[in-house]
Amino acid sequence: MAGRIRASDIEEVKRRTNLGDLVGDYVTLKNGGIDSMKGLCPFHDERSPSFHVRPALGYYHCFGCGESGDAFTFLQRMDHLTFAESVERLAARIHYVLTYEEGGYQREDGPNRARLLAANQAAAAFYVEQLASEEGGAGRAFLEQRGFDPAAAERFGVGYAPRGWNGLTDHLKAQGFTPAELAQAGLVSEGQRGVYDRFRGRVVWPIRDTSGQTIGFGARKLYEDDNGPKYLNTPETPVYHKSQVLYGLDLAKRAISRGKRAVVVEGYTDVMACHLAGIDTAVATCGTAFGKEHISVLRRIMGDDTAAEVIFTFDPDEAGQKAALRAFSEEKRFTAQTYVAVAPEGYDPCDLRLHRGDEAVRELFTRKQPLFEFALRQAVSRFDLNSVEGRVSALRASAPIVAEIKDPSLRPGYARELARMLGVDLAEVQHAVRSAERSGGRGPGGPNGGNGPNGPHADFDAGGPSGQSGPGGPGGPAGPGAPPALGIAALRNLPTTRLERDALMAMLQQGEAIGAELLQQAATAQVMEPNLRIVRDAIAAALPALGTPEWLETVSAATPETHRGLFRELTVLPMPERRAEQLPVYARDVVVSLLDRDLVGLKQELLARMQRIGDPSDPGSRRLQEQLVALEAARRGLREE
Repeated sequence: MAGRIRASDIEEVKRRTNLGDLVGDYVTLKNGGIDSMKGLCPFHDERSPSFHVRPALGYYHCFGCGESGDAFTFLQRMDHLTFAESVERLAARIHYVLTYEEGGYQREDGPNRARLLAANQAAAAFYVEQLASEEGGAGRAFLEQRGFDPAAAERFGVGYAPRGWNGLTDHLKAQGFTPAELAQAGLVSEGQRGVYDRFRGRVVWPIRDTSGQTIGFGARKLYEDDNGPKYLNTPETPVYHKSQVLYGLDLAKRAISRGKRAVVVEGYTDVMACHLAGIDTAVATCGTAFGKEHISVLRRIMGDDTAAEVIFTFDPDEAGQKAALRAFSEEKRFTAQTYVAVAPEGYDPCDLRLHRGDEAVRELFTRKQPLFEFALRQAVSRFDLNSVEGRVSALRASAPIVAEIKDPSLRPGYARELARMLGVDLAEVQHAVRSAERSGGRGPGGPNGGNGPNGPHADFDAGGPSGQSGPGGPGGPAGPGAPPALGIAALRNLPTTRLERDALMAMLQQGEAIGAELLQQAATAQVMEPNLRIVRDAIAAALPALGTPEWLETVSAATPETHRGLFRELTVLPMPERRAEQLPVYARDVVVSLLDRDLVGLKQELLARMQRIGDPSDPGSRRLQEQLVALEAARRGLREE
């Protein structure tokens, strides 16, 4: 087994890794100031960006949930890696060769994430090779019938799983993978006689994470004698969680981020058809219904721009209608506008492209309609509107939908539209909508089951979990009833506190520019805010490390655990100065202002003592005058440095 990774290699990998680029593979980041980027936190749901990244410092911090750390920590949390695996992942990313030392850390026995990913990658390559084989002709014929040429198959990494029981198993065993690793990766099934290939006689699509690593597969059967399901996916594994995965997101993420639009289709071939037709924002779920975790993934990529769009496509049959209503039940989790696009004649995007061409696919999404309008029409269509009972039932089912429209200015118009659809008085509809609003959208037959203002999803309308839209939101990061984590938001909103806060930010982020001598003076300056005083003391204790790569780590180690959240926020919060070339000047000025405040206070104290003496000729008064002269000289010296 490999031993411990050499410490100098770990530091070098960390130094060479651009944290902004790394986080950008998972989260859409926007400029938040000089060496500051921000976006929606990947670790908790929120409506307003409170996740800050400081690439030059190599730190990130969320002001909403308190998560923070460096590149290694980020990968550990996002992809459930061990520390060693995160180092190895980042080293591979920058093509850095690690050195392992004997002794020390040893990996636990059993498959680890890196091995599972390697097995999946090797399997993907095997399936691609098999698609080109003689037997793979069945797979090529299927793709051709669906309008996909070899170039399209190559673009999406489509492959073929041979019909035998152990083609992949033997291939991967020969590469050194153990049966236990293959089973944990979901590539094989286990029977009484050992393991055998999970996918057999099928077209296979690799499912990749946002960084492009293959984490699982989806496979469609080709042969009539295959008694398995039409589509078969990788089971839940340590690297594949279907409720958190969107097929095609690795290819679509940049277009989604740039265009603030995501298209959610229902199958792998639909994703391919959309991308080939120029709709490069298409993604699909993998063997599961679209749910709240998928929403969280898309929101992190798109950001929470109210002008953003999410367009769903559903089959026009009963199953498709149910899928649309399930999507509508989660709609309020989006800040983006949600729409539905239904192709004519019951075509899905793949069929539409095959029969009518790429232009028809593009046109499909220009004819989108709001998701709540679609849900409203579907709800009404279930009832016989020619009877009084049917109209009453339809109103009960549809009024909660109108009540839950995010934009209140649209509700009156849709109330009128509903009255027209049902053939009832507008006042009757308005009364039903108001009743639904008061009951939190829980009208009989309402598709949301209570996802209105007072329902179980109300926290998302209030600005994120626990009604918190950022630091210091109601309930605090830990939720209602829990004490809020100590951070910037816990500080008093006083001018004196703001000066102290800004000075400490400058000392932490621009320590070298300020200089050791001035920083030494600032570390002894009076700080009236008790929580900031603790961080100031930690800075004073860590001064010998100023100018080294370990500067912030040393300050962190000197900070009590109770105040490390505050310390981390001070290291990542953007400073008011927006011009990079002026940052050192600003940092020195704000620290000088803190020191000057001390000197002004001392001057006032000396003047008060002189006033109490009264006699200017008194020796004590003359000594105070001399101190005042020296004090003014010190103040001028600070400003002239």
